Amino acid sequence: MNNFIKLYLLSSLSLSFINADTTKFGLGSCLDQDYPQPIWKAIEKEDLDYFVFLGDNVYGDLPSGSLRKMVSAYKKQKNNFPEWMKNVEILPIWDDHDYGLNDAGSEYPLKRQSQEIYLNFWGIPLDDDRHNRDGIYFSEEKIIQGKVFKLIFLDTRFFRSKLKGPKGKYIENLDPDATILGNSQWNWLESELKDQFDFLMIFSSIQIIAEDHPYEKWNNFPHEKEKLFNMLNKYNDKTLFVSGDRHRGGIYKESGIYEITASSLNKPGSNFDETDTNLIGKTYNQENYGSLEVSENKINVLLKDLNGKTLNMVSLKY
Repeated sequence: MNNFIKLYLLSSLSLSFINADTTKFGLGSCLDQDYPQPIWKAIEKEDLDYFVFLGDNVYGDLPSGSLRKMVSAYKKQKNNFPEWMKNVEILPIWDDHDYGLNDAGSEYPLKRQSQEIYLNFWGIPLDDDRHNRDGIYFSEEKIIQGKVFKLIFLDTRFFRSKLKGPKGKYIENLDPDATILGNSQWNWLESELKDQFDFLMIFSSIQIIAEDHPYEKWNNFPHEKEKLFNMLNKYNDKTLFVSGDRHRGGIYKESGIYEITASSLNKPGSNFDETDTNLIGKTYNQENYGSLEVSENKINVLLKDLNGKTLNMVSLKY
């Protein structure tokens, strides 16, 4: 089958086509609507095709769990977005501070109301599945460089079991029924992975690979992390994880899969050294964003600082 026929058949599947020499995804998380946002100047120069908001896209939560602040936080952030962002496709997921309660999971009582506020803010069409089911997980397929890129956006809040241990000193939850994604989202993910694709990107608000720090991460639920890696076993050489949350950025690798953590856009983390068994290089606690540059047969995965300077990077073949 020649390339023209292949592309014609793929177009009948209503996938999005990008024909540029390089397609760029911007990545970021932890954006406080009440703080200055100078990082957009550097990100504008990237000439992005997409921007993925990885969670904590506003800080609208209150200790009481009330959503009283959430609507005003979104309204303020809408006015903070730069004008050029109107020309970029936005792909969002949420984390705890735009979910409604710090470090909360399925126990949060206002999660459905929060989901409605979230969907309205991001302009998700009313016929989208996210309006008709619990959770904000979704998928996209993009044709880039003539290849099918499968993008999976997970919800690590709505269904997640309670964390174990005190805040900031979480320990493993080994309960066999404990979950991050919940049954319906796991079934959905398994179904999505049956599709044909050339490369897979999985976006998770919390870190998937990191093991050693005591904060939120997939490793707090070892059975769930193991389940995910088992499910992805045959895709290890064509999968990338992307996460946020940590107020420090870094690049990790486990079982042949890389992960970039891009955090924070305007709320730097505390100044301490953090190491991890699976960390490549070091973590960076200053303002940062991520960039995925997809060209023919190669993806450059970059973490950049406030001025667009590269802090760390890896290149993947696909």
